[in-house]
Amino acid sequence: MLDLRPNCECCDCDLPPESPQAMICTFECTFCADCVTTVLGGVCPNCGGDFVRRPIRPAALLAKYPASTRRVLKAEGCGPAAAA
Repeated sequence: MLDLRPNCECCDCDLPPESPQAMICTFECTFCADCVTTVLGGVCPNCGGDFVRRPIRPAALLAKYPASTRRVLKAEGCGPAAAA
């Protein structure tokens, strides 16, 4: 099950579970659509993979399967991906 992480790893903006702006790679690295487009060029800086829009968990299931509250932020900042 997806973690539904609460923020962009690059700019730290909030990405609530219902946000259509949340983008993830296959490892669930989570970034906002703006950073994916303007900063990262569509390539995950952690693994070198591409991004897809994060699915939205139905509100009725959030009580039973809550989103993560653990914020992840790249301490070194983010930029175009290095080789994985």
